[in-house]
Formats: sequence, structure tokens, C-alpha cells
Amino acid sequence: MANNEDIENGESCVQEEIRAPLLSRVETAGNGDEEKPLKKSSNEERCMVYLTTFIAVCGSYAFGCCAGYSSPTQASIREDVKLSLAEYSLFGSILTFGAMIGAITSGKIADYIGRKGAMIVSSAFCTAGWLSIYFAQGALLLDIGRLATGYGMGVFSYVVPVFIAEIAPKDLRGALTTVNQLMICTGVSVSFIIGTFLTWRALALVGIVPCAVLLFGLVIIPESPRWLAKKGNQKEFEASLRRLRGKNADISAEAAEIQDYIETLERLPKARLLDLFQRRYLRSVTIGVGLMVCQQFGGINGVCFYTSSIFESSGFPADIGTIIYAILQVIITALGATLIDRAGRKPLLVISGAGLVLGCLLTASSFYLKEHGLALAAVPALAVTGILVYIGAFSAGMGAVPWVVMSEIFPINIKGVAGSLATLVNWFGAWACSYTFNFLMSWSSYGTFILYAAVNALAILFVIKVVPETKGRTLEQIQAAINTS
Repeated sequence: MANNEDIENGESCVQEEIRAPLLSRVETAGNGDEEKPLKKSSNEERCMVYLTTFIAVCGSYAFGCCAGYSSPTQASIREDVKLSLAEYSLFGSILTFGAMIGAITSGKIADYIGRKGAMIVSSAFCTAGWLSIYFAQGALLLDIGRLATGYGMGVFSYVVPVFIAEIAPKDLRGALTTVNQLMICTGVSVSFIIGTFLTWRALALVGIVPCAVLLFGLVIIPESPRWLAKKGNQKEFEASLRRLRGKNADISAEAAEIQDYIETLERLPKARLLDLFQRRYLRSVTIGVGLMVCQQFGGINGVCFYTSSIFESSGFPADIGTIIYAILQVIITALGATLIDRAGRKPLLVISGAGLVLGCLLTASSFYLKEHGLALAAVPALAVTGILVYIGAFSAGMGAVPWVVMSEIFPINIKGVAGSLATLVNWFGAWACSYTFNFLMSWSSYGTFILYAAVNALAILFVIKVVPETKGRTLEQIQAAINTS
């Protein structure tokens, strides 16, 4: 018992050492007077941050290409390869299982070989998967290729937002991390649009392009300075931070803060999965995992699945409606990227959640009216409006912000394990929502969307009560604020 008490007391001391150097800065930030560096990086000096982010989000674009591939190619693949509906359903759904495996392993890979190394592994799996699909003459190679691209997606979904959060200065971190979601949306939209013109084999080759750009680009960009500091590579850490902040920028304060924080964290035991449920990590894990639950169980994959059918039932051309849907998603995600470091994370999440509730209720109303034969002339307008409001609201906040917060909220000593758990929960939620959607719709079409509205209403309460505002704070200051609450 005495030994256990000594361990607990020692860990409490470590936590105090983590908090102490940062508390004054956190309080200052909380009062609205953010800490200013001795010499602020100019836009010219931030060119490397922008270039590094652009290279990293090629992985996000590759993610979007994988996700958007099956929609425009279903008829042609089934006809050319003679797949049954069940075989094509397996081809489509196996992507999610590959992504779950990628999510489980992503944190360990990124911690062991670095953020850049993890992106190389992910690109290699995606490239191999696309080639397997291109050369496929039957179901087996198609499924192997789809599983491989899914694995790459799972790794990308964790490592890209984490890498961007670790290389970005605090005043740009939210906007740059949101570009991750913007590029995913762009990849999905472009795949859908050009998939109407290209053959399915040609579209598979197009999916290799962002992977190739990423692999070449990783040669010229620096590794995450925080990962280098964690590994004890002092010279590489300082060189990386210098490249990212500019040769004339004063990096001494930021470098010292990162180094002190990581040195203190190194005294804590290495985190395992069960360690995440210890009291000192529980709030971070609850926030990160909880936001992923809110994002997926609010019905996004079900709505995406049923979009074409809703447009058709409303008398609106499905192809045109889906393209409008895709373009709207990209535009609003881009708008959200410009607002996230101005408005903050919590306001965007709350506004997004309110829009999701409204979109679900409008869509539920259209199904209720149609089922009961009431105001049938209003059904098409309600259905289209509900879906567009829903996807617009999702793109404004709930689509991107949970990934931003996930990349910020975990202490670096548990980031690999905790990030993998959050990403796994996200992919499990994507599968569960997609799998159950048809069963729910057969039970009650309007009841399904009322259920999604209730989940999104609970998500708003979760954000208000549990999620902290992280705008304008360094990753170390965020940890100090969580530890003191």
C-alpha cells in the first residue's frame, strides 16, 4: 500500500510540474490577452508551414478518393467483373473494416517511425490497393485492393490532423487542421464527378496521384518537432522548428515550452489502452472519443447513403442533386476553415449541432407527410431542404472540428494510443450507422430522422458541458487547462 501511495504521490507531483510553468499563460489566454512571441513569424516565414500542410493534406485528398470511389463505379464494376449485388456490397463495406485496422495500428506506427513515416506507410498501402483494383479480373483482387486502401484511410485519418496540429503555430492550428476535412470532401466530390466520365480502372489510377505527390513531398518537408523532441533528437527538433517558424523567428520560448513539457511527461509510465481510463487522462479521452461518437451516430453516413434516393423521391434529378450536395459540402467546409480560429471550436460545434437537428427534423417531416398523405406538394421541397441543411451544418462544424480537437486534446505521451482509440470509435460508428440505416428506415422513415435529431441534440449538450475551447492556445497550454479543471 505504501508503494502505491508513493507512486500516486509521485505522479501527482509530475502533473503539478506539467501545470505550473503554463498556468500563468493559460490564465492570460483565458482573459483574452494571448501571449505574444518576442518576434512574430511573418507570412513569408510561414511558407514552410503552408507547404508542409499542403503536402500532408494530399493524404486527406487520397482518403477522399478512396471514400468516393464506389459510388460512381457500382454499375460498371458489376457489369465488367460480373459481381453480384452481395459481392459488390462486400467490396464497398470492406473499406470500413480496413480503416478500423488502420485506426488500431495508426497511433503505434506514428509514435514508432514518426508522423512522416506513418504517412509513407499509408501511401504505400493506398497505392498497392489502387493497383490491385486496376488489375482485378474478379472479386478477390477487388476486395484485397479495397481492404488495402481502407487500411491507408484509417492511418491517414489519424496521422494527418495530428501532424498538422503539431507543426502549426497556435494562431493557425485550427484553420490548417480543418483543411484536412476540406481535402477529404474535395477528394470525394472530385471522384464522384470525374467518375461519371472515366472508366472504373482509370479512376483507380487517378487515386494514385495524391499518394505520389505525398511521397515526393515528404522528402522536402520537416518531421513534427514535437515527435522529434519526444524521441530525444534535440538537434533535429530545433532544426525542424526553425524551418517551420522561419529563420528570423524567435523560437526559444516555444522550443523551451515544448521541451520542458515533454521532459516532464517522460517521467510518466508509457501509456497502454487500459491506462487511458485512469483519472488523469479520463477527461481528455472522454472529449476526444465523445466527439467522434457525436459525429458518427448523428446519422451522417445514413444521410449520405440515402441522398440519391431522397432526391429521386422528391422529383429532383439524382445526379445533379448529388453534385450540388458535394459542391455545397466543399464550400461550407472551406468557410468553416476560415472561421475556426476566429469563432472558436465550441461555437462552430454548437451551431453545427443546431443545424443538424433542424435538417433531421425537416427530413423527418417530409417522410411523415408522405407516409400519411398530407401536403404532398411540400414533400419534395422539405426533403431537399432538409438534406442540404443537414450536410451544410455538418460541413460547418461537426465534420471537421472533432478531428481538430482530437489532434489537440491528448497529452503527447498517450496521443498514439488515445488517438487510435478515437479513430477506431469513429470508424466503428461509420460502419454501425451505415449497417443499421436500412433496418431503421424499414422500421420508420420519419422515426429514423427523429432519432438522429435526438442524438444531435444530446451532442450539443455534450459540447456545451464537456468540451473546452482550445482556440489561441498552444498544445501545452491546453493540457495545463484540462489538468487544472
